[in-house]
Amino acid sequence: MARRVFFSFHYDNDVWRANTVRNSWVTQGKEAAGFIDKAEFEKIRRTGDRAVKNWIDEQLIGTSVTVVLIGSETLDRPFVQYEIEASRRRGNAIIGVTIGGIKNQYQNTSQSQSKYTQINGVWFDEIIDGFYDYVSENGYSNMGTWIESAARKKGNKSNSILKGCN
Repeated sequence: MARRVFFSFHYDNDVWRANTVRNSWVTQGKEAAGFIDKAEFEKIRRTGDRAVKNWIDEQLIGTSVTVVLIGSETLDRPFVQYEIEASRRRGNAIIGVTIGGIKNQYQNTSQSQSKYTQINGVWFDEIIDGFYDYVSENGYSNMGTWIESAARKKGNKSNSILKGCN
C-alpha cells in the first residue's frame, strides 16, 4: 500500500506541472486522490480564506508526508505557507521537489525557487526532510523512494494512499 501524501503547489502557476507529477503516479498503478480542480477551488476560495484553510486541514488528515512541488513562486504563496505550517504541526515529513524543469502546456520550463527561502521566519531548508529536482533526479522513478525516506527520517511508519492539494 502506498503512503498517504499531501501535495502542495501554487495552483495558478504550476497546476500543469503538478498534474504531470500526479499522473506519473497513476501510470505506475499508484493511487492519487484529492487534487482539486480549478472550478472547485475557486468555489471554495470565494467563501473565504478560512474555508480554504479548512479544506487544507481536511486534506491533511491521515497524511504522513507533504510534498511541496516548487515552481517560481510557490514558497511565497500564503496557502502554500499555511500548508507547510499545518504539515509541521501535524508532524508530517516534508520534502521539496522542484518542478520548474517540467514543461508546461506551452512546452515552456521555468525557474524553481531555492530551498534557501524563508517561510514565516524559518528557512525552508531547515524544516524539510529532503530536497530534489523532479527532472534531473528522475522523480518519475524516484518519488516513492524520496517519500519513504523522508517518512522514515521523521519516524513515521504508517502507510496509506496519496492526497493532493492546491
